[in-house]
Formats: sequence, C-alpha cells, structure tokens
Amino acid sequence: MNYRSRYLYALLAASSVLALSLLCLAKKKEFSLPKLKPAAAYPAHDYHPREKVTTGVDPYDTAEKEKIFIIPYRDLEILPLLVLVTNDSDAPIVLKGMKVQLVTADGTKLSPETEDDVYRRVSHPNASTTRVPLPFPTGRVKGGVNTKEYDEISNAQFKAEAVEPLSSQGGFLFFDVSDVKDPLAGAHLYLTNVRDSSGNMLMYFDVPLDKAAQSH
Repeated sequence: MNYRSRYLYALLAASSVLALSLLCLAKKKEFSLPKLKPAAAYPAHDYHPREKVTTGVDPYDTAEKEKIFIIPYRDLEILPLLVLVTNDSDAPIVLKGMKVQLVTADGTKLSPETEDDVYRRVSHPNASTTRVPLPFPTGRVKGGVNTKEYDEISNAQFKAEAVEPLSSQGGFLFFDVSDVKDPLAGAHLYLTNVRDSSGNMLMYFDVPLDKAAQSH
C-alpha cells in the first residue's frame, strides 16, 4: 500500500469513527427528569406547617444545568423552573386546577407556557442559530420539532394532579422571559388553588426566587 492509499484509508477510517461517534451521541442524548428531592431541600421553598406541605423551585438557567436538556432554552429566552410539591401529611392533596404565576421584581406577571407554546418557540426558524445539523434524518413529528425534542417537551412538564401522603411530585414549568432582564432577582413564584382531600383550598404558596439565584 503506497503513501496515498494509506492516507486515504486513514482519512476514511477517521471520518467513519467521527460519524459513528456523532450517531451514538445523538442516540444517547435523551431527556431524563433529574432526581427529585423533597421540596424543602431546595434553597427556594415555602413550607406550610399547618398543612405539612412544601413547595420548592429550582431554576435551570445556567449552561451547566441546561446540559440535561436537548433544547437550548436559554437561546430561546425560555426559563425552565423545576417545581416540587412535597406532602408530609397523612392525606393526599389535590393539584388539579393549580395555578402558577411568576411575578418579577418590577411586577410583571408571567404564566407558564403551554406545551404548544414551547413547540412553536422551538420550531420557529429564527429561534436559535447555534445548533449544528447532524448528517442524518431527525424525524420531524410536530411542525419543526423532532421526536426527541417533542418527547422532552412533553415529559419535562409538571403534570401531577395530586400528591399522595409522605411523597413528592415535580416537573418543569417554562416561562417566556424574552422581555425580562433578570427574571430571578426579586421574583416570586405563586402557587394557588391547591386543595386538601376534602376540597378545601390551602393558603397560597409564595416561593421567593432570590434564594435560588444566590445559590448558583
């Protein structure tokens, strides 16, 4: 084998290894909900001793924490908040109909994006210019959203309708912060319409997010 043949062979082998590595990386990169801790374990939380219920919030607003996602939410100016509800009482609590609102330091009130809202932001052609297309089909399943992105948006969402005694439920809520300079500083997350097993409404939860910002 002459020098030219050896060079071409080595180049082909290197290209094959790179392509295989990219393919394996793409196959392995899937969203997985982070391991949930009791709500009181997060710096930003609100505990109601009478009902024995705690809500906690963990913002995923840094490059390091964003690694669990496939979608670059920061590039889309979307703020993912991991929301936890821990029930330390001996009766279930009902979250169906729960309302959540992020109120920033200047009084701006933000409601969580719906799944369809997030799909639209991700599929918008100008949503992000930082992604590098991979040299194989991605399988679009809803507009411009591929299968793994679709699954992430669906699986990440906070969807619990109840919390059983001595247990926790959690998931992500996504907020459009495109017009907010610093969404965490001085902000509060309010949770209302949480009810006990008899249908009685619990006092609203007020989680100050300054503590979450300071813990970064």
